[in-house]
Amino acid sequence: MNADAIFRIASQTKALTSVAALALVEEGRVGLNDSVGRFIPTFAKTTVMIRGDKGPTAVAARRAITIRDLLTHTAGISYGTGSIVASQYQANGLGPAAGYGWYTADKNEPICDTMERLGSLPFVAQPGEAWVYGYNTDVLGCVVERASGVPLDEFIRTRITGPLGMKDTQFFLPPAERGRLAAVYASGPDGKIVRAPDGARGQGDYVDGPRRSFSGGAGLLSTARDYARFLEMIRNGGALDGVRILAPRTVKLMTTNQVGTLHSSTGLGHGLGFETTDRFGANGLDSEGAFGWGGAYGSVYRVDPDARLVMVLMIQLIPDATDIRTKFPTLVYQALLESR
Repeated sequence: MNADAIFRIASQTKALTSVAALALVEEGRVGLNDSVGRFIPTFAKTTVMIRGDKGPTAVAARRAITIRDLLTHTAGISYGTGSIVASQYQANGLGPAAGYGWYTADKNEPICDTMERLGSLPFVAQPGEAWVYGYNTDVLGCVVERASGVPLDEFIRTRITGPLGMKDTQFFLPPAERGRLAAVYASGPDGKIVRAPDGARGQGDYVDGPRRSFSGGAGLLSTARDYARFLEMIRNGGALDGVRILAPRTVKLMTTNQVGTLHSSTGLGHGLGFETTDRFGANGLDSEGAFGWGGAYGSVYRVDPDARLVMVLMIQLIPDATDIRTKFPTLVYQALLESR
């Protein structure tokens, strides 16, 4: 492993897509309370699958899904792997047909085509009534494309990664860089770690794929250095090395709990793109006000403004049956000899 190794960061992509959307909010091109249907027609009237006396039934959503719902994962949109909707998602190339649900790198269609199809499928909760992890940020990526008029990869490159000098953060890797892409491993039932297979549940199509689907929820590749620069920009209130990406008040909105106890009743919340620590002790040794998330390939990150700290752990292990994601932050925190 080298310091410039490139990793599949999966759901760590969500933070960059959320920043992209909020940059458009700052410019007035997108509103937090805008209906998603303004940008994606099939989302104008959505449905929710419920279990009734005669089996699962699709009912009309009680209100429109908003941009805020997507950013906070309160739209009721899952990854389509639950039994109540799995067969419909499978038939539409989503859910069980997309790796573990979130994988689109092998799709030979733009992400907005996929999200248009998603909008015609039933979701699993009413908008605003539950915290449901799923395609929310992929939908948001399509909103960014529609509102800006450019593909998501171009928007992220010109507005975030380029200005910040994140030269190794992209959706697909040039073939000449293949040797820098870390291999994916998997935890086996016997406790041994083995190389994961090719395809959606292993190595993925990040080099030889169609290069058409830019998944705002799980599609990016990056390095530890690049991702740490992105997080340092957030920790620093939206700017780094003289380059401003977001206004400080927007960053505060992103990193403050916006969902009450929908995400957790034990001191964790969710802002506009990040899980938040609202009480010391709710998430290991995190300070109150810390925030972060992780990726399906085992990577994890934390930003702790009180401790003036950014942590990034990059590994490639799916599924990950180890405890390294919880031990890593503890090992960092225990080395701090000052309370702040």
